[in-house]
Amino acid sequence: WRILMKKTIVVNLLLNTVGAFLYTVAINGFLISNHLGEGGVTGLMTIFYYLLKIAPSLTNIVLNGLLLLIGWKLLNKQTVFYTLYTITMISVFLKLIGSMRFPLHDPLVAALIGGALMGVAMGFIMKGEGTLAGSTILARIVNKFFGIKTGSAMLCFDLMVAIPSAVIIGFENMLLTIVELYLSAVILNKLLAQFVEKRSLTIISERFEELASALSDATKQGVTIIDGHGYVSGQKKQLLYCVCDTKDLVKLMNLITELDPKAFVVMEEVRSTYGKDLLRIL
Repeated sequence: WRILMKKTIVVNLLLNTVGAFLYTVAINGFLISNHLGEGGVTGLMTIFYYLLKIAPSLTNIVLNGLLLLIGWKLLNKQTVFYTLYTITMISVFLKLIGSMRFPLHDPLVAALIGGALMGVAMGFIMKGEGTLAGSTILARIVNKFFGIKTGSAMLCFDLMVAIPSAVIIGFENMLLTIVELYLSAVILNKLLAQFVEKRSLTIISERFEELASALSDATKQGVTIIDGHGYVSGQKKQLLYCVCDTKDLVKLMNLITELDPKAFVVMEEVRSTYGKDLLRIL
């Protein structure tokens, strides 16, 4: 158990490090280089840099540190630990690669690349059980209590900073910033869905016991047998219900077909799973 915990911590720290680096490349290389804004704390960070030339690394650690204090009581301590690590690494990378700049002739390209990098970076960080503090903490809180998708909640909070930034970066660049924010939110939602994407199967079969045993062995988890009866036939029926990873779906469908070609199967997408220390509301 201790070895597994240590391995999990190492993997999470690695994911947060990669995410922090990609996030820094997006900020320095594509947003600041092309006078674009951002949302949340990162948006304030770019505004302070444009107006007062305050180092982004300093703004990041100070503002996010304050918001992390707010999230201390609302987020689990593990998330707070990884978040503190991540915002520290972002400030370190901002300092180390502060001179990295990719000025482009077309700012739309910068917005698209920057948004894509932001979305991927946040996906890595959240996969590593961390956050970017700032609007990410607020989005996690909204997600926890109201079930709103994390990426969508972040987009709403980010727009509160991005839209007024038109005074500093200009109307056109503000519109490009919104494009960047939207793209990053879409990519983040897609990545989070891929990380925990599952399917549920409801199966009606005369060979339900044999199928239940085979499905349990294949998925390494339980299968629920539900008693029912046919409304038209009046006969008793047994339904099997199980949840599986999307990558295992083809294998399970082939298994069902092999054991009972006449089985009736209903497949559905699963948006959220909860139980046994697992909570994923995307």
